[in-house]
Amino acid sequence: MPKFKKSDYLKDTVKHFEITRHNVIPMVDAMDDMAFSARDLARAAQIYNMMLSDKSCSVILTLAGSLFSAGLKKVVVDMVRNNMVDAIVSTGAIIVDQDFFEGLGFKHYKGTPYGIDDNVLRELHIDRIYDTFIDEDELRICDETTKKIADSLDPRPYSSREFIEEMGRYLSKHGKNKDSVVLAAYEKRVPIFVPAFSDCSAGFGMVEHQWKNPAKHMSMDSVKDFLELTKVKIEAGDTGIFMIGGGVPKNFTQDTVVAADILGKECPMHKYAVQVTVADVRDGALSSSTLKEASSWGKVETTYEQMVFSEATLAMPLIAGYGYHKGAWKNRKAKCYSDFLNKELAKVG
Repeated sequence: MPKFKKSDYLKDTVKHFEITRHNVIPMVDAMDDMAFSARDLARAAQIYNMMLSDKSCSVILTLAGSLFSAGLKKVVVDMVRNNMVDAIVSTGAIIVDQDFFEGLGFKHYKGTPYGIDDNVLRELHIDRIYDTFIDEDELRICDETTKKIADSLDPRPYSSREFIEEMGRYLSKHGKNKDSVVLAAYEKRVPIFVPAFSDCSAGFGMVEHQWKNPAKHMSMDSVKDFLELTKVKIEAGDTGIFMIGGGVPKNFTQDTVVAADILGKECPMHKYAVQVTVADVRDGALSSSTLKEASSWGKVETTYEQMVFSEATLAMPLIAGYGYHKGAWKNRKAKCYSDFLNKELAKVG
């Protein structure tokens, strides 16, 4: 059996799709005259553009799946920089293992699921996400960096939004790749929430931080996350949600309407909603539950909602690109909900 080196596998990097360079309006408009998933996607793009055109609407983007490692990071960077999103709710791997990781100067590499020996990859410290490779040794540096940030903070409970803001601050001083969602969100004051924060590379850093500081350490408070995002929903009023995948980010965001009601605040259901997913509706799982079903829970209005059953790397560039080239974002002002939440924290000390 031939001997392989790590460099034999980590050669060609994943390139991120840039919505600014590809005007997809004619393609998406043409899909509107087709049927099945093509027409669904066109309607979803139109609804996303309605969110951007509605000056009273705040846009919440939810992310689940291995999206940034697959080349969608720059799509979200451009959405943040151009006021096309006002808050983000994500899984941890996307924000830490994929975005913060690249912000530190590391890369994802084109791989293959075919004819590959994963035992060889393990021996070489290469991790595989379907057809993408990551250097495990570099990922460990990412872990160590999150520990370093945790060690620098006062020992108290933090929302993931607060901690990710510190990650953005770190990248603003020490980052090596400016095309980072964490950095762009820090600069544009867009809050990022990761409700299951420990379920990612940062979790290892947090475990080490608490292991070495058993009596006095910082911790993550997921209820604080829920309260902060609910405050954003109450402050925003009208909202639109653009969901890639499902899982915790989807439900966490939808539930803010119910949470506001429990707090005695009059808060409208999410006015607009688009979801891109490959999950099957028949098993009753959350990721595949339709947006019409969410209306029965009092979470989403049914006038402007659209499910798109498609894989994210195909659908997201078209929907986000349509919104970008339509240009409604040019009339939107930054909502700066990170600053709003920091002021709310200051009130309670």
